[in-house]
Amino acid sequence: MKKIIFKIGLLLSVVTVEAQQAAEVLPILPADTLSVDSDTLAVVKDDEFFVDDILDNYSSWSESMVFPMECDTLDTVPAYSDEEYIQRLSKLATVIELPYNKIVRSAIDFYLNKRKEKVSVMLGLSQYYFPIFEQALEENGMPLELRYLPVIESALNPTAFSSAGASGLWQFMIGTARLYGLKVNTLVDERRDPIKSSQAGVRYLKDLYNIYNDWHLAIAAYNCGPGNVNKAIRRAGGKRDYWAIYYYLPRETRGYVPAFIAAMYVMNYYQYHNICPTTPESPMLTDTVMVNTRFHMQQAAEILDIPLEQLRMYNPQYRQDILPGDISPCTFCLPADMAVEFINKQDTIVKHKACELNKVLRTEVTPSGSSSVAYSSSSGNKIYYKVKSGDYLGRIASRYGVSVSSLKRWNNLRSNNIKVGQRLIIYTKSAHSSSSSSSSASAAGGVYRVRSGDTLWSIAQKYPGVSAEDIRRANGKSSSALRVGEVLKIPKK
Repeated sequence: MKKIIFKIGLLLSVVTVEAQQAAEVLPILPADTLSVDSDTLAVVKDDEFFVDDILDNYSSWSESMVFPMECDTLDTVPAYSDEEYIQRLSKLATVIELPYNKIVRSAIDFYLNKRKEKVSVMLGLSQYYFPIFEQALEENGMPLELRYLPVIESALNPTAFSSAGASGLWQFMIGTARLYGLKVNTLVDERRDPIKSSQAGVRYLKDLYNIYNDWHLAIAAYNCGPGNVNKAIRRAGGKRDYWAIYYYLPRETRGYVPAFIAAMYVMNYYQYHNICPTTPESPMLTDTVMVNTRFHMQQAAEILDIPLEQLRMYNPQYRQDILPGDISPCTFCLPADMAVEFINKQDTIVKHKACELNKVLRTEVTPSGSSSVAYSSSSGNKIYYKVKSGDYLGRIASRYGVSVSSLKRWNNLRSNNIKVGQRLIIYTKSAHSSSSSSSSASAAGGVYRVRSGDTLWSIAQKYPGVSAEDIRRANGKSSSALRVGEVLKIPKK
């Protein structure tokens, strides 16, 4: 219970700060009833119930993809009465309330008049994204109609980025994304990963619903943060109904639930308004493979003869088109019929134009004029080490005073996985490889305090002419076992 309370408290603090940065709160207005006057309608005029920069980002996304039309959307928009809108909304299978009023009508008209072509493209994209959303919702016991939330969040653009810093299909801010386990760094942004961000978005919605036990309030809190919704509830005298606290919400959030209702209507009744879905050229059936090596998507595109744009569509989380599988295993999404071919040709793909496309950052470098030499195979003694039970690269590297990256390079390892009995090549430092080592390790002997990772052999390397056996005998040890903090006598040579 304490963990749950802590998580909700952290959620409230993180999301409230982010929402306050992004949302404008208007002066308090009377909220006894939802009278749709000119001031209220101003909320939905001039596209203000949408995040403008999401729409701007959406344009570049749709233009970069090729979606051949099955039919042409007609310029004329049929006129329907309010009663017909109400009847259609009532026939949608949903547990989320879908009330109708002039604000909802204005949101519907916005889609049908100003974003008609975009609706066509979203209908095409929904064939790919909706099954992903529905799986995450089903796994968490959530209403499937919440799949329409990314329609108003990002217009189904996985690379959408708002001026406030939110990104992805579900428009996560970095703080909230990390709270829900999404990785965000220079190379990988899992806010843009359709599967992982959907799982995180659904968990976030579930937490918000557990706070309010009301889907409209949960949806509103998704947009502006639970802090702003709680403030609106307090100002409305404790009323816990979206339409009762409507005037107390941030301006953008006032139109958020109406936009959600409008998106559900348009995505279900588009055919009544002369809108037809586009059909994506990219295959909708995909498969995912795990990779544990680094490569650039263009390497895969050229070897497998797949358009790079298509791979980007399937894998939008890789900001620089680089999969850093050498750091941690990465998922790579491909057309289903290409997954086996990728596995068979993975070695060829990794080597193809490797230097040109996949720049390798240096892990070791020698400053100009330094008396130290670069620590490589040419500056050390070559030994062979047999992997024992409990060994891992970090422990072995520490034991011999080398880096994990060097161990992997010397042994052509693509991952950190090693097996018991495996032989590893290790280049250890020569006694004369560093001026500092010869000056600090006096031939006159002395004492040495054992550190973590030390062995008799590694200690002996610090003292010219002294062997591991010399140290063992000088200290009367019957074995080579050492304790951290133990003081050893170093014999004179």
